[in-house]
Amino acid sequence: MTQHEFHPRVKQLLDGELTLADLPAELRAEGEEALRLLAAVDRSSVSVPAVTWRVMAAIERRRRRPALWWLAPAVAAAAAVVLLLGKPSTPPATVSATVVTVRFVLVAPGARQVSVAGTFNRWDPSATPLVRSGTADTWVATLALPPGEHQYAFVVDGARWVPDPAAPAVDDGFGRRNSVLTL
Repeated sequence: MTQHEFHPRVKQLLDGELTLADLPAELRAEGEEALRLLAAVDRSSVSVPAVTWRVMAAIERRRRRPALWWLAPAVAAAAAVVLLLGKPSTPPATVSATVVTVRFVLVAPGARQVSVAGTFNRWDPSATPLVRSGTADTWVATLALPPGEHQYAFVVDGARWVPDPAAPAVDDGFGRRNSVLTL
């Protein structure tokens, strides 16, 4: 699968901040393509085997152990194989396929780039970039997340980890604070 990086203004269109008519003429074709791709996304419910949730919870509990950093991708790949190979013999208990749309917003004067990293993207600082919105200092991203508790932090200019000033925070075990979002 190829990954396409859309222009930041087209990302604002996908976030619902702009309409197709608001885009400059040279970006309208790209905006139309992005909207077509979004419309083609399969939004049907997905049932995740209970074993996957247990494995991912175990990974989260152990994620702070440096010696096991390599284990998370291997277990996630194994969980993906379980998903691809078939459904569990008994239905998972209280596993919800519902997702909640969340908008992350950070005002970061002078920032050149901002992203959000957290339990929902395996703390990958490059997985979820934010785009400028409105003023040059405001950055946003909209994500669909499963219900539950998620810890996260913003990553400013690829190096500075910043907790969300609008959310409660907890100690991350390394002398810093993570923001907490409960859905």
